[in-house]
Amino acid sequence: MTWMSGPLAAFDLETTGTDIETDRIVTAAVVRLDPDGTVARERTWLLDPGVVIPEQASAIHGISTERARRHGASPATAIEEITAAVAEGMASGTPLVVMNARYDLSLLDRECRRHGIEPLGERLGGAPLPVIDPLVMDKHVDKYRKGRRALHALCAHYGVPLDDAHDARADAVAAARVVRRMGEKYQPFGVMSLPDLHDLQVRAAAEQSVSLQAYLRRTADPAAVVEPAWPLVPRRP
Repeated sequence: MTWMSGPLAAFDLETTGTDIETDRIVTAAVVRLDPDGTVARERTWLLDPGVVIPEQASAIHGISTERARRHGASPATAIEEITAAVAEGMASGTPLVVMNARYDLSLLDRECRRHGIEPLGERLGGAPLPVIDPLVMDKHVDKYRKGRRALHALCAHYGVPLDDAHDARADAVAAARVVRRMGEKYQPFGVMSLPDLHDLQVRAAAEQSVSLQAYLRRTADPAAVVEPAWPLVPRRP
């Protein structure tokens, strides 16, 4: 029996921006998919992040500051619920699929600390695992493929429908289905043990960061630094 024959959990955030240290969660989804890809359970959240949502972010996910303030839950309440939902699935051994896990899991960690909530890693007694990140895995198994690696591009490449991109629930479900397609297509990815698969991604993410950093230093910024840690970026002093 492999992870491909069991359920998957998936997690996604839509946010106010792209900085894990300063940006905030606007919407979130935690879903559980059966082995056949159907959604067995789901929870979604709309938060009032407590700050103005930039127009650029609103244009992507469709949530305005006014809507978030009027209909969103208090961030402390919602972040506790989100973290508890993610922790529950991971504590049971269900692999967690997160597209660009380095961002979503790190931002959730910072939001927990901002609001005095026990972070995911502390609830689990260590770094979150097992995590499966379709972005890291796609770059690893198909290193030289040209084109974008955003979720909508991965869905198109692997034949997974994505009808409502940048909706947290839709993105979470699509990411999990992409991972299953990858597991079917590439071996030994689909038959690896979850600890081995997680460790592979730790190494792959670090190698990808080194490669990107070298490219940026050659072509754009000689001082560019690309974070190698995965799936959680440690807090800096």
